[in-house]
Amino acid sequence: MVARVVVAAPSSGSGKTTVATGLMAAFTEAGLAVSPHKVGPDYIDPGYHSLATGRPGRNLDAYLCGPDLVAPLFAHGAAGCDLAVVEGVMGLYDGASGQGELASTAHVAKLLRAPVVLVVDASSQSRSVAALVHGFASWDPGVRVGGVILNKVGSPRHEELLREALDSSGVPVLGALRRVPQVRAPSRHLGLVPVAERRAEALEAVAALASQVREGCDLEAVLALARGAAPLSGAGWSPCGAFPAALNQRAPRAGAPSRN
Repeated sequence: MVARVVVAAPSSGSGKTTVATGLMAAFTEAGLAVSPHKVGPDYIDPGYHSLATGRPGRNLDAYLCGPDLVAPLFAHGAAGCDLAVVEGVMGLYDGASGQGELASTAHVAKLLRAPVVLVVDASSQSRSVAALVHGFASWDPGVRVGGVILNKVGSPRHEELLREALDSSGVPVLGALRRVPQVRAPSRHLGLVPVAERRAEALEAVAALASQVREGCDLEAVLALARGAAPLSGAGWSPCGAFPAALNQRAPRAGAPSRN
């Protein structure tokens, strides 16, 4: 089964898209076939994922498709790839309103039996980061938080304080990214500006994200974590199995008489 990792965060705005897209692009540049995925129905982030990998960005939505289809759809999309990177939605444990964990990033991570990389906005904290990471890593025993990537780190000294605080957390630091406003993708009230509206600028942004992640993250450690994902059972989703009647219908030959 393909190696896989879920990129999550404590809340929206922490840098999931920055890290996920940067990882996708960096691993693709390294020669890996990377399958990009997004938790939820979002159609904008997958556009950036496609630029980063050269492959279709695919959604994994346990609310719209049902939990039972998440793993088969993932297996279908990731077939033949070396690595799959799944970008989460909102905060790690935020699910459908009033329905517990349903459709949350944590729910999808469990359905995929995939380890989680937690992206933490460290811009306004130092030692407190350890309490935050400990809480997220221990909240649900079924979710494996396998590493942390610190985002918006202010300075080498700030990074040192954060790493010291996390030494005893049991969750390894897989990277630290500095505050670099110029590589942020522009956003508006419904999220990022779609790729189709700014393709040239989007390509530059993806390249910059790849460079930032490559310099600030331990890619070998992230890949080792992804390769340690538990095996997934069951076959991948197949359109032939899902729509046999429709696919078996033959179009009428040119000139054939109508049955109407």
